[in-house]
Amino acid sequence: MNKTEFAQKLAKKGGLSQAKALEILDLIFSAKKGEGIVASELDGGGKVTIPGFGTFGSKKRAARQGRNPSTGAVIKITAKKYAYFKPGKTLRERVSK
Repeated sequence: MNKTEFAQKLAKKGGLSQAKALEILDLIFSAKKGEGIVASELDGGGKVTIPGFGTFGSKKRAARQGRNPSTGAVIKITAKKYAYFKPGKTLRERVSK
């Protein structure tokens, strides 16, 4: 399902126009700087938990040494911050059936 299909289903189930449904999706999920509720919370190091569905969060990975597999040379891998999603129990059980 892509964003347009998501908006169509949201509009149909919620009794909204498709334009309003797209606006709501952008308010929640936009990854543009300064937009999107979920992304803004993750930028600040917080979490977004939706009971039964899952948790969006961010983690930090420390800098480390690695190896170039083709040359065997030691390389430095820089530290980074990344987003993750952990499905909730209800969602995991539903999908695994």
